[in-house]
Formats: sequence, structure tokens, C-alpha cells
Amino acid sequence: MKIIVLKFGGTSVGNLKKIAKVAKIITSYINKKYKVIVVSSAMSGVTNELLLKTKKISKNFPDEEKDVILSTGEQISCALIAGKLNELGFKSRSWLGWQLPILTKGNYSSSRIVKIKKNKLINYLKSGGIPIVAGFQGVNSDFRITTLERGGSDTSAILCAKFFNAEKCIIYTDVKGIYTTDPNLIKSAKKINKISYEEMLEMASLGAKVMQPVSIQEARLNRIEIDVRSTFSKKIGTTITRKKNIFSKNTIRGISFTKNDSKLTLIGVKDKPGVAASIFKPLYENSINVDMVIQNISAESRETDLTFTVKLEDLIKTRRLLENNKSIKFKKLVVNENVSKVSIVGVGMITTPGITYRMFKALAKEKINIEVISTSEIKISVLINKKNLKKSVEILHQEFKLNNNL
Repeated sequence: MKIIVLKFGGTSVGNLKKIAKVAKIITSYINKKYKVIVVSSAMSGVTNELLLKTKKISKNFPDEEKDVILSTGEQISCALIAGKLNELGFKSRSWLGWQLPILTKGNYSSSRIVKIKKNKLINYLKSGGIPIVAGFQGVNSDFRITTLERGGSDTSAILCAKFFNAEKCIIYTDVKGIYTTDPNLIKSAKKINKISYEEMLEMASLGAKVMQPVSIQEARLNRIEIDVRSTFSKKIGTTITRKKNIFSKNTIRGISFTKNDSKLTLIGVKDKPGVAASIFKPLYENSINVDMVIQNISAESRETDLTFTVKLEDLIKTRRLLENNKSIKFKKLVVNENVSKVSIVGVGMITTPGITYRMFKALAKEKINIEVISTSEIKISVLINKKNLKKSVEILHQEFKLNNNL
């Protein structure tokens, strides 16, 4: 069978008129003789509404019950799509995570898919049916409904492509593809025709919101080529593929940024083996992700200043954990909420000298101070004052000639 997986995001199924358009897209692939597996997100805004209800009813709403209620958003959209396809004369039905089943492991609200049972869906495809699979959900070994991380429908689609040996996975969204940076911030941002898994993973991890990082990692590991395109345009989108398939003159392919960072600095920490582990252990135990880290050591006093960043939503909890941590001693805790992270990304930078210099020089020329630096083989991230975010992205977009990128 020639199988293709189509995934539709929340904005694509945001109302009944859009769902009717989605149904026409699906039937166009049926007419091309594909066996189509559809994965749908909840209608835009529904998951947030459901989450708000859990917060209003209880400050300690159980995680396992939260997954039950959050998973209903996809149930609604899948049934509506199937209903429209039936009206158009096609055989279609919705499939929820527990009905296949889609088997998951891990914590509620952040589970991961380990297996998808194929028999029921294969038989349904062979009978001429169009299955509409609920994204973002599965079932664990206790037969309880689980959900993936927010944006997890992307992962659902990519793993459907893996387990059903699909020829391709197409992600339909409200943008025309992957851009060099956020076009809502920088009007000169250009759509990228092809981008590597590694570059897309970095951009998604560093703030680009088109796709969930976990889904990109799954695609990279399983070598599943992804097309990202708009539900509302017939133009070709962006293909996420292997590095060897990328032919670009640009060393830097994109610029990502975040607006929800906070910086914490512990001043006067006793410099001794294991102190960093003592600081970060309680954060790890409370599922707080630490991002950028920098340490300054004083040779004379044997004290160190340790600076790191966490998401703004984790700041209050992080501060409390640090202040209550009896295994460390420090003179002062300084917190800064007015910071943003800007990152340049490109697989070519590892073999291209001068990228770091050009980035720092461009920012210095505009008197933009760098507070923290983090690097990998294919990205450089800097922490700056939030007020300089747009200017920084504009400058770097020009410096690395991304205005002309395709």
C-alpha cells in the first residue's frame, strides 16, 4: 500500500468552514491513489479552554484526570472531519488513542509513544476507509489515557508514518513553511525550501514554534521526511530532510528567539567539587529545565558566581528551591526577568571560521550587550536585554544575508 500521513494543526481545523477545506485536501490525496492516515489536533483554543477548567475546579487537579479531559479536544475535531468525509461520500471514522491502541510510557502530560498497534488500521485502510487518528494522546500500561507534551500531535503523526511505513508525512499548519525567522517579527523573513533535521531541531528547541522538538527528533532518528505547508495555500512549503539533501550557499539558515526566559545568578557560592550538582539536583527533581549556564571562579577567595537561565514560568519555583536548599551556601541571589535569547543556526558553521566574530561584532556595533553565551556545533545563542530583541534579530538577519535566503 502507498500510505501517506497528513497531520492538521489546531488552526487548520479551527472552525467548520476550515474542516470542510481539510476534507477536500484529504480527498485530493485519495484521488491520487494514496491510502491516507489523518492525524488531527484539537480545534485552536480548545485545549487551553479545557486546561482553564481544570484550574478553576481545583488547584491540585490530578494529572491523570487532566489527561482525560485534555484528550477530548482531538476527539471532537476527528469526529467532525470524519463526519464531513462521510457526507462527501467517503468511508471514514475517528480513532482514539486507546482504540488502536497507541501505547505510551512516562509521566502524564509528557508521555512518549513506544508502539502503535497496526492491525485494526491496516484492515480499515484495505477496506477503503480513511482513518482520522486523534493526535496528542495514547494509553499506558494501566489502560489510562495519557497525553504527550503540548504540540504532541506532530509526534503522533511522525510515529504513525514510522509504524505504518508511510512514504511521507505532511504537516498542515497556518504558515507556508519554515522561515528564516518569525515573519511576524521580521517582515523580510524568507521561506526555506529545504532544511536539515539537525537545523530544524535546533530552531524548534530554541524558540521556533512551527513544530515540536520531540517530533523533529523522532523524524531524524527514523529518517522520515516531512513536508510543512499551509492548509490555506497551494504553494510548496518546506521539506525537512537529511543534511546530504541540502544545497545552500548560506552558512546560517535561520534565527530563533525566545521571550520567556529568566536569568538567575548565585553570587559567592563556595567553590568545591559537587557544588553545581547540589544546585541543580532539586531543579532536576522538579522537572525544571536549565538552559544556559556560565560560571565565574575567583582564584583568591575560592568562591564562584553561577549564572543560569530557566523559563519564566519556572522562575518562582526555582527561586524557592534555591533559597530552601540547605546543601549550598551563597551570599546573594540576583534575578533578571527582562532577558531574551537569540540564536543563529546552521550546519555549515562548524566548518566556517568567523561566524562567532561576525555575530558578536554585529551586536556590538549597535551597542547590544551580551549577558550569557551558549554554543554547539550548529548554533550560537546569546542572552540579551529583552528590549533589544527585535533589533538583534534584524541585525543578524541582515549580517548573515538571510533576507535573500530560499
